[in-house]
Amino acid sequence: MFDSTIFKKLEKNDFRVLVGIGVGMRNHQWVSSEMLPSFSKLPFAETMYRINRLLRFKLIKKTTTPYVGYRMHFDGYDALAIGALSRRGLSAIGERIGVGKESVVYEGLYDRKPAILKFHRAGYTSFKHVVRQRNVGGQQHGVFVARDAAGREHDALIALHGAVSVPRAIDYNRHVVVMTVAPGGELSKTKVDDPDWFLDEIVEQVRKSYALGFIHSDLSEYNVFVSPNGVELIDWPGYVVTSHPNAEFLLARDVLNVLKFFNRKYGVVRDCEEVVEYVKS
Repeated sequence: MFDSTIFKKLEKNDFRVLVGIGVGMRNHQWVSSEMLPSFSKLPFAETMYRINRLLRFKLIKKTTTPYVGYRMHFDGYDALAIGALSRRGLSAIGERIGVGKESVVYEGLYDRKPAILKFHRAGYTSFKHVVRQRNVGGQQHGVFVARDAAGREHDALIALHGAVSVPRAIDYNRHVVVMTVAPGGELSKTKVDDPDWFLDEIVEQVRKSYALGFIHSDLSEYNVFVSPNGVELIDWPGYVVTSHPNAEFLLARDVLNVLKFFNRKYGVVRDCEEVVEYVKS
């Protein structure tokens, strides 16, 4: 989890060494101590001084087999992303408001306005599982899996915003996406007064997404926000395009998940095949 106390202790050359390790990790499982001065563009003695600081802060890991080498923890990647975002408009990180299988979400301020910071963690626990489930490329390090997931979500929000009710992407760096705050509350935790109307609104957003070539592929009551003004669909890193080989299955699953929730909680009955056909029409 992001630690602002450690972040405030970091100095310019600490960041340079972190960046150097990140550069080396593109092609190496562990970045050797001999490589680091060229990657960080610092003298060897200064580089090793910074390495010891980063080890003490637990932002990097060290191995001695088969050679002395280093790589970043997710905490080190957090520091790099927040450092970059802070130079562009991020002024505060507040409370942690959500923890999922593949992300951690914080409140924040960007350009003095409330924002959401989503730290992707897709490669944190099971890289092989994530690669099987998502089109994340062949990177070996979990931080790059998370980076690719963040990039996908950012791209989806940019493409959908204005036509589909989704958060507006404000900025992103590495594995962190900054976006607007979704109005209202999570559907799973909110009792709505007119379930048929809200279900229609969700289906309409799914239909608009499909028309633009996007299928959420992980839609449920946990990533829909509802308010008196309507709905907003969140969590888009796992989207697929409508030409995907499993597009039909994933669309039907999205629709079925939502219909099951409304049937279970409110007794609303809809035919899944009919809804899917409407979405595709």
